[in-house]
Amino acid sequence: MAEARSDVVGIGNAIVDVLAHADEKFLVKHNLAKGAMTLIDDDRAAALYDAMAPAVECSGGSAANTIACLASLGGDGAFIGKVNHDQLGDIFRHDIRSLGITFETEPSTDETQTARCLIFVTPDAERTMQTFLGASASLGPADVNPDIIAAAKVTYLEGYLWDPPSAKQAFIEAADLAHEADRLVSLSLSDPFCVDRYRDEFRDLVEQHIDVVFANEDEILSLYQVDTFDDALQHVRGYCKIAALTRSEKGSVIISGEEVHVIDAEKVEQVVDTTGAGDAYAAGFLYGLTQGKPLDVCGRLGGIASAEVISHFGARPETPLNELAAAKGL
Repeated sequence: MAEARSDVVGIGNAIVDVLAHADEKFLVKHNLAKGAMTLIDDDRAAALYDAMAPAVECSGGSAANTIACLASLGGDGAFIGKVNHDQLGDIFRHDIRSLGITFETEPSTDETQTARCLIFVTPDAERTMQTFLGASASLGPADVNPDIIAAAKVTYLEGYLWDPPSAKQAFIEAADLAHEADRLVSLSLSDPFCVDRYRDEFRDLVEQHIDVVFANEDEILSLYQVDTFDDALQHVRGYCKIAALTRSEKGSVIISGEEVHVIDAEKVEQVVDTTGAGDAYAAGFLYGLTQGKPLDVCGRLGGIASAEVISHFGARPETPLNELAAAKGL
C-alpha cells in the first residue's frame, strides 16, 4: 500500500451556509419542518432568503464541515464537491482552501448557482435547514480524483449527497477506488429524512461498501426500522467494521465486533446552535482513527469537537480543536 498523503477526503455537497435566528412563529408562517433538512428549489430559496433575519454566510456542507474540523485538530484533509464560478462559489473555495484543505474539483460549467443552505436557529438551539442543492447536485464519477482517493487513509461520504443519481455513482466509484487502495470508507447517514427516502439503498451501501458508519439515534433506528437503540445496535454491528452512534446529551456508543464503548458527552455551559454537531463528531472520531488512537479515545475526540461547535453560532470551530484535545490530554 502506498504511503498516505492525507488523513481523510470528504465527498459531499459544496454548500454555503446562511445562518440566522428565527422564532417558532417564523417556522410556522413559512411552513418549515422544525429540526429537519428540506430540499427546496431556487425560487423558494430566494423567497426565504428575503424573509430571513440578518444572516451570517460561510462555507458549509456536512462533509466539508467535517474536513474543516479535522483540519482544526491538525489533520490533513481533502474535499471533493461541486460549486460554480459565482459569488457563493468563490466564498466556498476561499474558505476551504484557507484552512489548508486540498480542494481541486472543477467548477460547474452550466448556469446552476452554487448551493446554499438557509439555516434557521430557534431559541432552543434547534436548527431547521432549507437547502437548495444547485451546482453541488451535478457532482459525478468524473469528479472523483483517483489519486486523491488512493492517497487518503479514509474516504468519508455524506449521506445528504445520495439524492442525485450521478452522485450515487460517484460514491460507489470512490468506495471502490478506496478499497482497491486498501483504504477505509466511511459514511454519515446525515438525516432521518434521508434514511426514510433511501432506506434499502442505504442498507445495501452500508453492507456492501462501508467500513465506518456514523449515525445519530434517530437515523440508526430508522435505518433498521426498530423501536429501541439496543436493537439498532445489534443490527448494525454485523454489517460494518465500526459504527459510531451519537445520542446527544447521552454521549455516544462505539461498536466494533464484540467491542463496545460508551462515551459520556462533554459538558457544555450553554447549547447555542446544534448545526454541525454530527459533522464535528465525525471529524474528531476520524482524526483519532487515522492517528491510530483506540476507539474510546476516538469517541472522546468526537465529543470534544461536537461540544465546541454547539457552544456557538455556526458549524465551524471558533477555538482550535487541537488545543481543546491537548487540554484533555488527548
